[in-house]
Amino acid sequence: MSTINLINAVTTIPAADSVTALAHFEASQQFETDCADVAGALVSGTPGFVLLDVRSPALFARGHVPGAVNLPLGKIVASKLVDYSPDTLFVTYCAGPHCNGATRGAIRLAQLERPVKIMIGGVTGWLDESFELTASEVEQPG
Repeated sequence: MSTINLINAVTTIPAADSVTALAHFEASQQFETDCADVAGALVSGTPGFVLLDVRSPALFARGHVPGAVNLPLGKIVASKLVDYSPDTLFVTYCAGPHCNGATRGAIRLAQLERPVKIMIGGVTGWLDESFELTASEVEQPG
């Protein structure tokens, strides 16, 4: 197959050289994980992280990743994290690739000097991988 130098939206900006590409893609693994890796770790019983659903309590109640803790964006503050050791790894997720909540949650955790990654795909990715969600009751304010 011949490669013809066509200019289009993909080829206008040339790809990085292999050394730069390798450094970039290896570094990305420090910031993100995927649904299948999260599922496998959760099944092990000792995942080594806390999975945070940063959506609203109502959305969390409708369906969330089993084992996830609901901590909406506005509640990600130091006082809510005191029960976790400072080296606890958090993995955030939200609705899916159309939502930046996981990134915003990760920013807040990083600002609080907590180790954090994002589960790319969120709920949409979880369901696309044929994993099940679990529902729960909405907590009523006391």
